Amino acid sequence: MVLLDADPFLNELTKLYEHNRDSGTVWVTLKRSTLKPHAKRKSEDGAEAYRCLVRATDGKKKISASLTPKDHHRFQMAYATVLKAHMDSLKKREKKDKKEKKPAPATKS
Repeated sequence: MVLLDADPFLNELTKLYEHNRDSGTVWVTLKRSTLKPHAKRKSEDGAEAYRCLVRATDGKKKISASLTPKDHHRFQMAYATVLKAHMDSLKKREKKDKKEKKPAPATKS
């Protein structure tokens, strides 16, 4: 697995989406991380600053990135742009047939 910075990660993620456009799947996971070299970073208010680990794979190629809390919002905005650009090749969801509605009972007058 290759650990990249945020911008190269997004570039590689775009390539993964384009490669799997017609058929295939790309899995993306985000989780809070305590990477060893950066595990005990303290912020100004004394709380620990956790990093965010982002991973992506298509089953063959794996990429990952580690984000600081400062970079997280900017990354989310750029990630949303990448997702919006590649959501056009999704399959339509099949709708289930609804049961036939029973006719309303006749009222006596």
